Parts: sequence; structure tokens; C-alpha cells
Amino acid sequence: MAVYVNNIVINSGADFSQELTLEQSGGGVTNLTGYGISSYIRKHSESSTIVAGFGVTFINVSGGKIELSLGSSITSGIKEGRYVYDILAIKPNGNKNIIVEGGVLVRAGMSS
Repeated sequence: MAVYVNNIVINSGADFSQELTLEQSGGGVTNLTGYGISSYIRKHSESSTIVAGFGVTFINVSGGKIELSLGSSITSGIKEGRYVYDILAIKPNGNKNIIVEGGVLVRAGMSS
């Protein structure tokens, strides 16, 4: 699996979700059968402090499709600003790899 960059925008106080399809470096999708996936937001890449952990749902295991999500109660607790995130895949054999990384822009929520 290739590591690729995917930047995201989160509105504070709103529910967030984004689907991703994980692909091999040759272009084929990754069969995620038996994989574990975790994803966290941090202030910067060297930080050990987790700002928030995404919920990760497998949408199509054999098609490499997952969804990252955060509820509004979590996004409302994240201050406006720039952050980073990554997605860690734990393969069935126990090997761990960062497969996606990117920036997170948290914007102030819109009021109606």
C-alpha cells in the first residue's frame, strides 16, 4: 500500500465524515480483510498528544473503502486551527504502516 496525502476540512460543532478508497501503489484497491485501522488528529507530527480519534468504519472490505468520522460533540471541542492526521493500518500478520497522512483545517462552526 502506498502512503498518500489527503487534506481534510472539519467544521467545529458539525458532524464530519469522509470516505476513502485505499489503493496499492500499482493502482489496484487494497483488500482490507483482517486489517485493523486507526486514525488520530494531532497538533503536529511529532506530538504524542492526541487531539481526537476518528471513528473508522469499513464500508467495503474487499474494495478497500473506509469511512472516517467524528461526531459534533467531538468537533466542537477542537479549537480552530491547523492539525495533522494519519491512518495506521495493522495488517493481518501484525505489521503496521501509515497509509494516509495529511493536514486538517478546523474551521469555526457556522451558526444559522
